[in-house]
Amino acid sequence: MPKTYLMIPGPTPVPNDVLREMSREMINHRGPDFAKLISETTELLKKVFKTNNDCFILTASGTGAMEASVVNFFSPGDKVVVGVCGVFGERYAQICSAYGLNVVRIKPPLGKGIEANDLEKVLEENPETKGVFLTHNETSTGVTLDLKELAPVVKRRGILLLIDAVSSLGAIDLPTDELNIDVVVSASQKALEAPPGISMITVSPLAWEYYEKAKLPKFYWDLKKAKKSLEKGATPFTPAIPQIFALRKSLENILSRGLENNFKRHIMLGSAVRKGITSLGIFKLLVDERYASNTVTPVIPPPEINPDEMRKKLRQEFGVVLAGGQGELEGKIFRIGHLGYIEPSDILVTLSSIEIILERMGYNEIRGKAVESAEKVFLEG
Repeated sequence: MPKTYLMIPGPTPVPNDVLREMSREMINHRGPDFAKLISETTELLKKVFKTNNDCFILTASGTGAMEASVVNFFSPGDKVVVGVCGVFGERYAQICSAYGLNVVRIKPPLGKGIEANDLEKVLEENPETKGVFLTHNETSTGVTLDLKELAPVVKRRGILLLIDAVSSLGAIDLPTDELNIDVVVSASQKALEAPPGISMITVSPLAWEYYEKAKLPKFYWDLKKAKKSLEKGATPFTPAIPQIFALRKSLENILSRGLENNFKRHIMLGSAVRKGITSLGIFKLLVDERYASNTVTPVIPPPEINPDEMRKKLRQEFGVVLAGGQGELEGKIFRIGHLGYIEPSDILVTLSSIEIILERMGYNEIRGKAVESAEKVFLEG
């Protein structure tokens, strides 16, 4: 088997020093060692979230934190607006519907983001709205929302703003407190460069006010339990201790490099992929440049290229693993992930492998074009 290049939007590659943390000796999750671990990791997370709000680590996937953000702050019948720019925005809408909330979807055209004036219009038409759910970075379509434009539209109404930052936290700037965002959820296995199994959630003072009035059922997801336990240096239920060891190390790595430097690196990686893939003159990008994500690039192939067959060849011949389309885009696109523990060399290998596969398929005069375009970005960066 060739060396694997995991170029998908999660789970992402994990650095060796982070993986080694998972082999530590097990500790008592009700003892002083764990109290130190959970306290230190939580404080590191706050720095990455850019918040002084409460922050809790949950043993769950990102979807678990999404569900926690619904059940803790709302009551049956509450009206909420959910931005749907792809599969994960739709997942938020489905979670809300499952708990009996009155969901109003705001769905822009495929490949585009939500505009402030469109959100303004929806909220004006639904004045009883209790909260707005937005997916900061939608990996199924490669759309990133401009929260600096959207957050004020919500917050000047005094209602709750809840953000899915599962695939953006650590890679794309998210100034939680500066934008007065009430609830942010994320997970360990994407830009945070850690193994799957951990999610996290922040809670603002306004969100706690919502909590006191919320009537949706909750037990495992009850954040008041998490708050009381954290004050004692614990979690309400058995935590994924090895994953938390790993997460602490990955957060230390990210912060030691500089959070702003991490954002710049992802900008460079995203630009290199987009310029490289379009320079071939064969593919189109799904997303307008204005909304283009710096963590994943969805690519539309010409009709004669089956994206899933191409991905299969890349995996078998070069160990390059790309993601396919999701939902309505299944079988229509391929996606190149470039977040977390990904370096320029990984991008160059990916683009070179794509060039070789294409040349074998009969596409001439493309050799080196994608690699050269990406190299120019790296030289400038």
